[in-house]
Amino acid sequence: MISALPHTRKLLCFTVVLLSQALAASAFGERPPNVVIFLADDQGWGDLSANQNPNLNTPSIDSLARDGATIEHFYVCAVCSPTRAEFLTGRYHTRSGVYSTSTGGERFNSDEETIADVFQMAGYATAAFGKWHSGMQYPYHPNARGFAEYYGFCSGHWGNYYSPMLEHNGQLVQGEGFIIDDLTNHAIDFIREHQQKPFFVYVPYNTPHSPMQVPDANWNRFKDKDIVPDPSSANARSEKVNHTRAALAMSQNIDENVGRVLDCLSELDLERDTVVIYFSDNGPNGSRYNGGMRGRKGSTHEGGLRVPFFIRYPQKIPAGSVLKQVGGAIDLLPTLADFAGIKHNSKKPLDGVSLAGALESNGAVVPERLLFSAWKQKASVRSQRFRYQSNGLLFDLSADPGETVDVAEMHPGTAKRLSDALQKWLRDSKAENGVKPENRPITVGHPQERQTQLPARDALPHGQVQRSNRFPNATYMTHWSGNQEDRITWEIEVLEGGEFEVEMYYACEASSVGAELELSFGEKKITTTIGMPHDVPLVGAEEDRVLRQEGYVKHWASMQLGSIELAKGPGTLELRANGVETKNVADMRLLMLKRVNRQR
Repeated sequence: MISALPHTRKLLCFTVVLLSQALAASAFGERPPNVVIFLADDQGWGDLSANQNPNLNTPSIDSLARDGATIEHFYVCAVCSPTRAEFLTGRYHTRSGVYSTSTGGERFNSDEETIADVFQMAGYATAAFGKWHSGMQYPYHPNARGFAEYYGFCSGHWGNYYSPMLEHNGQLVQGEGFIIDDLTNHAIDFIREHQQKPFFVYVPYNTPHSPMQVPDANWNRFKDKDIVPDPSSANARSEKVNHTRAALAMSQNIDENVGRVLDCLSELDLERDTVVIYFSDNGPNGSRYNGGMRGRKGSTHEGGLRVPFFIRYPQKIPAGSVLKQVGGAIDLLPTLADFAGIKHNSKKPLDGVSLAGALESNGAVVPERLLFSAWKQKASVRSQRFRYQSNGLLFDLSADPGETVDVAEMHPGTAKRLSDALQKWLRDSKAENGVKPENRPITVGHPQERQTQLPARDALPHGQVQRSNRFPNATYMTHWSGNQEDRITWEIEVLEGGEFEVEMYYACEASSVGAELELSFGEKKITTTIGMPHDVPLVGAEEDRVLRQEGYVKHWASMQLGSIELAKGPGTLELRANGVETKNVADMRLLMLKRVNRQR
């Protein structure tokens, strides 16, 4: 069972203290700094000209290093959602319930406090624009986690980057134009509208994650470009040149959009008053230039975990400075709270430490620390000099940044010390986490949420029903017939019971008109018939620069299924078709549940 209210109680507990801090600062005429954070998706350390990649030019992102600081060895997780959890909470994802990148496993626990909670309670206007990938339903939705404004998509990847279906504060909407340009437009609009008070703006772009789609203006600069391989890396032997070209074109598009936000801050005379951060969520999604590092996305070696990191804050950070001390996504909450003058008193101990003092003093000595990472059956620990892998390999990164020579026998004391620390961390974080996937149903009917989206990615197919692709995030259900074994189910927990209107987003041929659909939860059920065909083609292939692994999508229509009463508690929500003589009743993309009234 999942409680709906601990997060709300915790927020109220801190509100009075933090608001009083913000009001005290304003009374002395001090304005706390604004914060803008860019997070790229699947962009490697080497995908920027600031890191000596000779194949592209990224002047806007590079300017953050020139005018601010670089953390030379900055670490995130091997894949997307764990990094987001660690950035948002300042705690390792292994402690907070993240165990996969889809179907509910991307959610960090609802009692975790987020960086947006901290800044919102300190009086900031908070917003996120882009790929959330930390939960779709309340209390995991961005609007429930400190972001008053949200525009983007909550899944791990999206199937179409041109005017796609997105959401705005829980309402489904259609995007406008190329998604990165669109997200940037919304971020700029928010900054302009809130320029008179401190703002915290998080812009998690979803590129260069596949599908590899990018505007012609960017692609045309790379489609015939000779790519210089990384001479010091095994990546050159397995590089797929067209994929690299697309990733670099997408990175250049990101740079242009970062430049637009920086220009907006300059125009509004907010440059000196704004902390701007740029980093990525994991290593590159392909074998390409990455500074000779071993591994890529999914790896717990340097190439999978080390990403670019730049921070600009002219009031306090010297231009062109370089921090040699290792840092990571877990450090951003305490670091930014320090820059904003927010006294953060979390009920749960943070794993991150504040790097504000080191950044202000251009690399002051920070006590040596260990940074841990785990994904699937792999784990590693990074000290200032070494990286130790859970399989017993030890690498001296000061002499061997490519992790080519195991030095465990040369440094047995170091190997044992790091092995013991890694095993202790794995035991402690697993014990604290305690999450079992079968005990984490999808939440419906949170008291603060009027509507809940239940996508196909969170559902289970039965009988002949199939998911449209093995990567769940942007999928739909298909091959759904009237056979009694054919059904689609969601394991849910209703947090507050009541009556809900149900809307289904679908596509179907004319032969399906008149088919009866039945939705049930316990003893309650509703039936309706398909009244309108919606036979539309798959979209996305024409815009792809490289053949994708993920599935294609459609432009979905919606139909009303009726109103159903959902009792508080766990259960199975089931959708089936009755007595239909067809191989596919419909392709089902999602259900939208809208509360009509509450249970008495």
